[in-house]
Amino acid sequence: MILEERPDGAGAGEESPRLQGCDSLTQIQCGQLQSRRAQIHQQIDKELQMRTGAENLYSEAVTVPMIPLGLKETKELDWSTPLKELISVHFGEDGASYEAEIRELEALRQAMRTPSRNESGLELLTAYYNQLCFLDARFLTPARSLGLFFHWYDSLTGVPAQQRALAFEKGSVLFNIGALHTQIGARQDRSCTEGARRAMEAFQRAAGAFSLLRENFSHAPSPDMSAASLCALEQLMMAQAQECVFEGLSPPASMAPQDCLAQLRLAQEAAQVAAEYRLVHRTMAQPPVHDYVPVSWTALVHVKAEYFRSLAHYHVAMALCDGSPATEGELPTHEQVFLQPPTSSKPRGPVLPQELEERRQLGKAHLKRAILGQEEALRLHALCRVLREVDLLRAVISQTLQRSLAKYAELDREDDFCEAAEAPDIQPKTHQKPEARMPRLSQGKGPDIFHRLGPLSVFSAKNRWRLVGPVHLTRGEGGFGLTLRGDSPVLIAAVIPGSQAAAAGLKEGDYIVSVNGQPCRWWRHAEVVTELKAAGEAGASLQVVSLLPSSRLPSLGDRRPVLLGPRGLLRSQREHGCKTPASTWASPRPLLNWSRKAQQGKTGGCPQPCAPVKPAPPSSLKHPGWP
Repeated sequence: MILEERPDGAGAGEESPRLQGCDSLTQIQCGQLQSRRAQIHQQIDKELQMRTGAENLYSEAVTVPMIPLGLKETKELDWSTPLKELISVHFGEDGASYEAEIRELEALRQAMRTPSRNESGLELLTAYYNQLCFLDARFLTPARSLGLFFHWYDSLTGVPAQQRALAFEKGSVLFNIGALHTQIGARQDRSCTEGARRAMEAFQRAAGAFSLLRENFSHAPSPDMSAASLCALEQLMMAQAQECVFEGLSPPASMAPQDCLAQLRLAQEAAQVAAEYRLVHRTMAQPPVHDYVPVSWTALVHVKAEYFRSLAHYHVAMALCDGSPATEGELPTHEQVFLQPPTSSKPRGPVLPQELEERRQLGKAHLKRAILGQEEALRLHALCRVLREVDLLRAVISQTLQRSLAKYAELDREDDFCEAAEAPDIQPKTHQKPEARMPRLSQGKGPDIFHRLGPLSVFSAKNRWRLVGPVHLTRGEGGFGLTLRGDSPVLIAAVIPGSQAAAAGLKEGDYIVSVNGQPCRWWRHAEVVTELKAAGEAGASLQVVSLLPSSRLPSLGDRRPVLLGPRGLLRSQREHGCKTPASTWASPRPLLNWSRKAQQGKTGGCPQPCAPVKPAPPSSLKHPGWP
């Protein structure tokens, strides 16, 4: 209350009715200003929260989940009996003396059953895989098997299968190498550029492993290793790698929304991701893949296809509404972003308008398609019980939908009675097309566990030899009378007739395996020569092996042919794409063969063309046992 003295001096301290009325009016006006100010602050806070949410969507808050594969599981295996028998029968050595090597092999297999989800786990799997290649090259022939049953469980269905073929063991381990790459990729923090790059490389390696498996293994006894399933997994990994490319390009918090070119580039990248996932969804929706792949995978792929297609329209809307108009030189580049609408019957003119109002109308049309796509993605997400438990995926889509609705409300006007233009589709395009990359199979390549048996070029089950000696060789007037050549093992290239070597029974083509009681199968030429020269007049004791003409060797455990003929498949497998019965079964003949199907002119059986595999260096492709 304001006290004021009257002009006439009377009634000092009494209130003036006129001033009291003015004071009430002032208070009302002040309250209105405060209310308006509060509304403005609320609007500012809302815009800041929305902007923060949009920034977090591309930076460090949330990322769309990926699909990792589970590892195939297996049972314990006893290598001891068949390997000892083979070493004794074929190599002519005491199998019991290789007990340490057999235990090392069994320990390696036991460890690779539960690998860690990191690079160490990959090295463990590749180390065991390389040992299987050594075993294949040293102990197996087309007519010989080890007589062991290899038990593995299907990664997708859990159905058990068992085979005598070592190729089944190799293929299952190679599958696990690819599956472990998918788990490593899914665990990366893709909110940063480096994390997105590591995840992309992991998915590329996984695709390379599945491609290698599909091209080299045939007649798989489990659904997850069939050609159709492997092709679907390749496509899925390449789609996830393409998603990582998009995430690596997503705008940082500091990027200005007025950057029209950047927004259009993101729109085309998102359209490329959507196209990849649509291809994967079509493959997964077709039999026989539809019968093996989890329903949640198919649903998630469908959700991602709709989500990234809507995201492409959102970025185009941002480029139209917030970006500066394109210059004359940029206009053709901008127009290449758009495809003709499906209802268009005649060619259209420039589809990127320059007038502000036309840009607003077209941007509003793209926002409408973005909103519809995001709502469809949420609907598909809600239909799958497994996906409903993934709150993170719903949070990402809902957050994007709120941004689209807010932008649409900003563009909408009360006096806007014009029908919105039809938004054209977005042309898929990427600046970086991921390619399948071969897994690093050489990173876990160590020495052959059965190194003591000798070089694989000679001492393998594919060769037959006769052990000669020890023979005593003395020096004559012209020396020992033989010519040596090569390393590991050293070859007797020539024997002089009538010489000391000829008298001792040595022949051209024999390999020296022992000098004076010392095993020399891995010695170099110079080492053998030095040892012989040091023998002096007393001479040297030699032991050699003479290779025999190759002949069919009996098989251990299974004496029937290992390779399957054209009529060897079960009828149900021919008709239904190699389905495995629900119970554990053992075929008398291995169904999984290791072969270069590409060299034999066979097709991989992919429903859709798969991404090409980037060639690996020659050193990484040379594995023992590969044709």
